[in-house]
Amino acid sequence: MVSYCVYQDRCHAEVEQKMREFLLIDEAKEEIILYLMKENYLNEERFTRSYIRGKFYIKHWGKNKIRMNLKQKQISEKMISMCFDEIYEDDYIKTIKRIYEDYSSKQKGLQEYQRKTKTIKYLMSRGFEYEKINDIFD
Repeated sequence: MVSYCVYQDRCHAEVEQKMREFLLIDEAKEEIILYLMKENYLNEERFTRSYIRGKFYIKHWGKNKIRMNLKQKQISEKMISMCFDEIYEDDYIKTIKRIYEDYSSKQKGLQEYQRKTKTIKYLMSRGFEYEKINDIFD
């Protein structure tokens, strides 16, 4: 389990899922989790911060999509909100603008309002907030 956690930051849910494959008794699972936490191999905050940075700066996901995926990994709302300071507001706005311009320029043969509507839907599907997208046009 140590090598599993060292390879990449993991959340508790991922470690518990992996241990289910080993068919361990509950006491052994608890001991392993406690050891991993004590030795700092398993750190929920570090995982959350790393996940947020990776999904935003590499995959260019918006906050809504990141939040939803972290909730699926059973990360608390408090932890998610606390760790969103990993995304700088300037970078967030620049990313929205860049994706908007890239996607919009690829839409050929559409009228302006159709291009705008389609691009906004695309950005929202990537997890960006409608209010932030709308701020670009103001």
